[in-house]
Amino acid sequence: MTQLDLALEAEVSTRHLSFVESGRARPSREMVLHLAERLEVPLRERNLLLVSAGFAPVFQERTLQDPALDPARGAIDRILKGHEPYPCLAVDRHWTMVAANAAVTALVAGAEPSLLQPPVNVLRLSLHPKGLSRRIANLPEWRAHLLDRLRRQVELSADPVLMQLLDELKTYPGDGTGRRTAAPRADLAGVVVPLQLDTGAGPLSLLSTTTVFGTPLDITLSELALECFYPADAATARLLHGLAERRDRCQD
Repeated sequence: MTQLDLALEAEVSTRHLSFVESGRARPSREMVLHLAERLEVPLRERNLLLVSAGFAPVFQERTLQDPALDPARGAIDRILKGHEPYPCLAVDRHWTMVAANAAVTALVAGAEPSLLQPPVNVLRLSLHPKGLSRRIANLPEWRAHLLDRLRRQVELSADPVLMQLLDELKTYPGDGTGRRTAAPRADLAGVVVPLQLDTGAGPLSLLSTTTVFGTPLDITLSELALECFYPADAATARLLHGLAERRDRCQD
């Protein structure tokens, strides 16, 4: 976004915006927040901007267990449960899994137990040689997709934890056990990258979506994402419904 675009978007003069950028004018707290909102700056970084401008931070950071976040946590639980029999999980800004529904069990089955010990990092679990990577039929394609997402996060946040995670994941082999991996699906090529996973019950082909809270005022909530998977074909839908029916029978 150019300075002119930002000025028009924020409804301020280019002259005043230029003075703010050069340090010739000191922005008010409202101006800092206004410009940060127009630029879609994450809440954590908005606090840093406020402090740099000489103001107190305004956005709180609570744990997900804080009573103030009970309504949001309840909404997350309902989304996770309502998404069954398809897998869905909630992750924080470092890709640590904070919640998951019962259908995720089929995805992580067979992974090294140490990778499933909390805190579980879902990117590490996905690409580690002893994690899911040995069961991902299109590992090169899926690995490239995950690494690209992580690189974009690193570029936007310069988060040292994400930088370290990216460096770690790049050392993992990209072709699993060396077996021939599945070619990209012709019916999905150029549209989405599916997760093609071999399971004991049969192969799964899944599409993923990411959901975030639209109007968060808490840093923890603003950095939370729901990763929801949908069947990419009828066979996967039938298999997931069958696994759910088996779980239900075992619980009765």
